[in-house]
Amino acid sequence: MRSTITFILSTLLIHNVTPFSPVQQPGAVAKTNGRLQPLFMGRAAAVRAATKSKTDAKKAKTNAVFGKRIIMAVKQGGSPDPNANRLLGDIIKQAKAGNVPVDNINRAIKRATEGNAGDFSESTFEAYGFGGASFVINVLSDNPNRANADVRSTVNKRQAKIAEQGSVLFMYDRKGKVEVPAVLDEEQLLDAAIEADIDDFLLLEGDEEDTSVVYVEPTDSANMLGVVNTLGYEEAKMSLAWVTKAPVECTDDDFDKNMEIIEALEELDDVDSVEHNMSN
Repeated sequence: MRSTITFILSTLLIHNVTPFSPVQQPGAVAKTNGRLQPLFMGRAAAVRAATKSKTDAKKAKTNAVFGKRIIMAVKQGGSPDPNANRLLGDIIKQAKAGNVPVDNINRAIKRATEGNAGDFSESTFEAYGFGGASFVINVLSDNPNRANADVRSTVNKRQAKIAEQGSVLFMYDRKGKVEVPAVLDEEQLLDAAIEADIDDFLLLEGDEEDTSVVYVEPTDSANMLGVVNTLGYEEAKMSLAWVTKAPVECTDDDFDKNMEIIEALEELDDVDSVEHNMSN
C-alpha cells in the first residue's frame, strides 16, 4: 500500500502537479510550465453568447426599421423604382450600408406595392430618467395607439416619467449622423470635408469599439456620407439624430437604471431609436 502511494506522489511531482490542492473555481487559471491556461471556459462562453445575442438583436432591429422605412418611402414617393423615387433610392443606399440583406429590401418593396402593408408614420416621445437624464424616443409605427401605450408603459414601469411635448427637445439639436465601422483620422477627414464644402463637423468615438461617428448639419448629411465613402469606408451609414446641448454625468447607479430603460424601449417593435443626454 505504501509503495502504491509513493508511486502516485512521484507521478504527480514529475508532472508538476501539487497533490491535495484546493478545488479550482470556475474561471480560474492554472500555471503549467510557465504558461497560464484557463481551466474553465464557461464564463467566457456565456459572455460570447450574450454578446452574440445582442448583436443578432441589433441586426434584426436594423432590418425591421429599414423595412418600415422602405415601405413608407414607396408609398410617399409613389413608385417602387429607386431610380424614379429619390427618397426610396436614398433609403435603399442606407439599408445596404447598414448590411440589410437584399432579400429583405426586395420583400419590403413588394409588400408596399401589394397594398397589404400598413401606413407607417413617425412620432417622438420625450421622457425624464434618473440623475438629470432625459430621453428622446423616436417611433416609427403603423399603429400609433399601440406605440403610445407601449412607450408609456415601458417608461412608467421603470419609475421614469413621460415629459410634456417640447420640454426635452429644446435641449437637443437636430444633426446629421454618419456612423463608420472604423477609427477615422481627423486630419484626413478635415481635408476631405473642406474639399466637399462642409464647414463644420464633430468627430466622436462610436458606441462600439473601433467605430466612429460624425455629426454634421442635417443638410450636409448626404455630403458627409459621400466624403466618408471616398475615404474608403463604403459601409458607413447615415441618419438623423437628436444631439444633446447639455450633457449630464450620472452616478453609476442612475446610469444603470437609465440604460435599463433605454434597452427596454429599444426592444419595442415600434421604437426606432432612443437618444439621451448622458455623458458617461
